[in-house]
Amino acid sequence: MTMPISRRAFALGLAAGAAAAALPSPAAAEPTAGEPTAAEPFFAEATLWDSAVDPLASYHVYGLAVLPDDTILACTEGRHKVCDAGPHDLLVRRSTDGGKTWSPSQAVAASVDGESWSNPTFVVDRVTGEVFLFHGLCVQLPENTSCSADSSTVYVISSKDGGVTWSERRSLAGLFDHFPYNWAMHGPGPGHGIQLDSGRLLLTVSHRTIITGVPTADRHYGASTVYSDDHGATWRSGGEVPMGAGYPVVGEARLVQRADGTVVMNSRPGSGNDWPRDVAVSEDGGLTWSPPRMDFSPGLFNGVDTGLVRYTGGPGSRDVNRVLFSRPDSPMRWNMTVAVSYDEGHSFRYSRSVNPVRGYYSDLASLSDGTIILLYGCDGDLDGTPRRVAAARFNLEWLTRGRDSLVTVPKLTERTHDLGRPAVRAHRSGGTVTVVEEATARGGARAVFTPGAVGDSIEYPFIVAPGGRQELWLRYFRSGDGGLVTVTVDGKAPRNSTLDLTSFRGDGYDVAFLGRMALRPGPHTIRFTLAGAGRGGGTVISLDQLSLVRASASPDVREEVTVDNGGLGFETTGTWPSSRGVSGYYGFNYLTHARGTGAATARWRPALPGEDRYEVLVSYAADPNRATNAPYVVHHAGGSTPVAVNQQVRGVPDPRMGDWTSLGTFSFRAGLDGYVELSDAADGVVIADAVRFRRQAPA
Repeated sequence: MTMPISRRAFALGLAAGAAAAALPSPAAAEPTAGEPTAAEPFFAEATLWDSAVDPLASYHVYGLAVLPDDTILACTEGRHKVCDAGPHDLLVRRSTDGGKTWSPSQAVAASVDGESWSNPTFVVDRVTGEVFLFHGLCVQLPENTSCSADSSTVYVISSKDGGVTWSERRSLAGLFDHFPYNWAMHGPGPGHGIQLDSGRLLLTVSHRTIITGVPTADRHYGASTVYSDDHGATWRSGGEVPMGAGYPVVGEARLVQRADGTVVMNSRPGSGNDWPRDVAVSEDGGLTWSPPRMDFSPGLFNGVDTGLVRYTGGPGSRDVNRVLFSRPDSPMRWNMTVAVSYDEGHSFRYSRSVNPVRGYYSDLASLSDGTIILLYGCDGDLDGTPRRVAAARFNLEWLTRGRDSLVTVPKLTERTHDLGRPAVRAHRSGGTVTVVEEATARGGARAVFTPGAVGDSIEYPFIVAPGGRQELWLRYFRSGDGGLVTVTVDGKAPRNSTLDLTSFRGDGYDVAFLGRMALRPGPHTIRFTLAGAGRGGGTVISLDQLSLVRASASPDVREEVTVDNGGLGFETTGTWPSSRGVSGYYGFNYLTHARGTGAATARWRPALPGEDRYEVLVSYAADPNRATNAPYVVHHAGGSTPVAVNQQVRGVPDPRMGDWTSLGTFSFRAGLDGYVELSDAADGVVIADAVRFRRQAPA
């Protein structure tokens, strides 16, 4: 049987959920004589607002737009108080020289009597040149003592002269009254909307009920769209993303139109802790949406508004399809990073840190010469609001470290093999298989294989052409009942051969880099075998797509697995209170325990992708009251090794959070056998934070 194959001249990208220490990032192959050469990499940055210098308390939540003549517009909420529902102005700055210089701030909405203007969202009509700025006016009920609004009305203004002057404000009150959720709060974007290939102008709006007196579970968090088919003369409400109990819950979102014409909504699902993203798909220009699924491929990070924009390609284009994504590459709001995808945002192959310190909301755009513009919040001491708003400009060569260029294009080839619908014809040794039609699956459907027993397998044939050394990437589905699976190709295990398909915080898709293998031209097989229960106790194996990539440069993949307190694979005995009082921890918080007898324990169990040697590192918030002999025990393939750590001494800081101390390097089997344990049998307070398993580079 021959499986369906598609071929594109660009590749599947980074899987943040793949086995994770950063591999080297070699430059692209040297051009041969007569080939065009890439531009020199460049990066520059300007500060647009700074609460330490400028008059207001905070500048937070942004909109960014590039007009057809390359005029750049940047907008922020100018907050008189550090409060989501406090008095806000909307401030705009313009640049007509590619972001080198900027005009002074212009208040397009000034707070009068405490008015709270919010959520700036630009939409540019590239036919007429008119730019629209959507925003909200937030209101609190008198009894609301929080920093969140109860309701808001959406307004829009527009400019026909590149943002120099703006029209009268138009109210869109009543546009969402037909939805049956008692929505009172309506937040455009923020950031920017898009124009589809049909000419339709489209943006997202997030919603919820009032918060005063309404439990969180009853607030009906959701999102819908607003669109115009007459160049902004009239605006209509599109469809809402289907809502259900629990997560995913869609919120602040960005839109991208894929090359096939579908529209993707990528949104933040929550606040606090670290989350995957939410993704929903529309096949009718935003009028209706598929049920949302979580997307683990960019990694887990704090609920935050991110930048997402089509850079090149798209419907009707012969150019390489590139999508850019900006977000903090860290569990919380640190380390602002931009990544590029060559597979329409399913995964991200190359990425680069723009700023390793605190990073908050962001938005992305590009100029006609390919210069990338990133507007983002950074610096400061507060979790929720930045000190400074920066506008960075850089080119693709800088972002990819020379591995891609608008001149030379990426030397990547991908062949995709559908594992969804062909599953009913694939060979299996036992169990049952069903096909779930789902717009968020890359092939439009995913296979759900339910093994009857450990050792049951499902095997797919696939064709390789041409042969040679290939990268193997797997897109699969994580769920609460996901199992532990091993992967073999023609009976051989790739470097990363073991995956735990258990979900974390919700069900959704992830991408794993299986490794590189030399494959001859012709037929091959890939087999997925149930090795045991996943960390959630389930045994289901759900698969979407296999990709074979030939590339001249390596992707950005970290070969490390981190288990944080409260995360998948972490468990405790006894009572470990949560704290955030001392810096240096990884993620949202750390746990503490007074010195004791050893009855209270914390355990970190990773899902290791392959049998190998791993350096084990621990993170903790150092302080003088900590134990000098925190008793860690590493359980590895050769037995158990105790290691005492002085938690009064700070470890090595990482831009992605945490201060890390090595316990040594040990051999581990693939899967769930190995773990690290910590007890309270110490001479002071013991900190349980995170453990990282960093795989040693191959010989």
